[in-house]
Amino acid sequence: MLIDTHAHLNFSAFDKDRNILIKKCLKNNIWLINIGINYETSKKAIEIAENFPQGVFAAIGLHPINLDTGLVKIKKDLLESKSFFIERKFDFKRYEKLVYLSGKQVRNKKVVAIGEVGLDYYWKPKTARKKELFKQKQKDLLLEQLKLAKKLSLPVIFHSRVAHQDLIKFLLEHPEVRPQAAVAHSFVGNSGELQKYLDFGFYIGFNGIIFKEIERIDFKENIIKTPLERILIETDCPYSAPPDFPEERNNPLAVKYILKEISKIKKIPQENLEKITTENAKKLFNL
Repeated sequence: MLIDTHAHLNFSAFDKDRNILIKKCLKNNIWLINIGINYETSKKAIEIAENFPQGVFAAIGLHPINLDTGLVKIKKDLLESKSFFIERKFDFKRYEKLVYLSGKQVRNKKVVAIGEVGLDYYWKPKTARKKELFKQKQKDLLLEQLKLAKKLSLPVIFHSRVAHQDLIKFLLEHPEVRPQAAVAHSFVGNSGELQKYLDFGFYIGFNGIIFKEIERIDFKENIIKTPLERILIETDCPYSAPPDFPEERNNPLAVKYILKEISKIKKIPQENLEKITTENAKKLFNL
């Protein structure tokens, strides 16, 4: 069995064949966690999970690029996406209610994490003053969501893009909300940043991006340096498809390609790695 620990089947890209695809994944013994990036996609992830008695779960959160800081221009293609809703602030109580069964004070076991949350400096303002304000707004958002994770005793799925040093510094400065259970999702960083996350006790998520060549990033080295007991496999679908994946749109079935590549790099049989990464996911997300 394999677990795609970071999927977005809650996105509009899968509206036409979502249930068919999920059934295909389950038939192939692949479980999955759909990750929210705002309130609507978080709610959608829960609704999808509730349609399946086993193997489909949800995470809720407000992604940093879905926060309307008023300081950057959102790309047109994102604004046209039916899944890309921006929010002016994080509504703590509204998100908290998502974790409970409708109309009850009973926790919904399908909600297994807060995420994806973090820092994203890929698009940022041009002036120094606006940049600092922009970064601070994202940090304020992250702080609130880590408070929610702590209150609910849920693990955290961290997103970081062009922001590892700031995220690491933030977590060091806020030990009161730094989670003990977390994953650095889709890790794209150097070995020093990797070690910091490992020192925090975090898991490291690898997906199809490991097949790419990115300046100053050594994915092979990162995989070698990540202990087996800290590796999670994910797809981040519909993005980051492995190069040999035969389907036009990435989906959780691609976890087998990620597994194969990591097993080759780690020099461990695929069946052993499959068992280890599945147990890692079950442990982190209490599946």
